[in-house]
Amino acid sequence: MRPAILLLLTSIAACAGGDLRPGAQHPATVTDSINLSGFPPEFRKGFTDGCSAARWGDAAARPSAEGQYAVGWRDGFDYCKPRPPN
Repeated sequence: MRPAILLLLTSIAACAGGDLRPGAQHPATVTDSINLSGFPPEFRKGFTDGCSAARWGDAAARPSAEGQYAVGWRDGFDYCKPRPPN
C-alpha cells in the first residue's frame, strides 16, 4: 500500500510544478533564480513583471512601448508561462 501512496503523491507533485522553469513559481524573485546580472535594471524589472503576468494568465498586460522594459517583459512572460507536459 505504501508504494502506491508514494507513487500517487509523486505524480501529483510532478503535475503541480513540473511544467515550470526554475524560479517561475515565484515571479517576484525569479531574477534570483536565473542570472540577469548583465542586463539593465529596466530589463530585469520587465522580466519580473512579465513573469508575473504569465503566472496570472494576464497576457493583456503586455507593454505597448518598446525598450528594455518591454523586451524584458516579453522574455519574462515566455520564460514563466507554463509549458505543456512532455
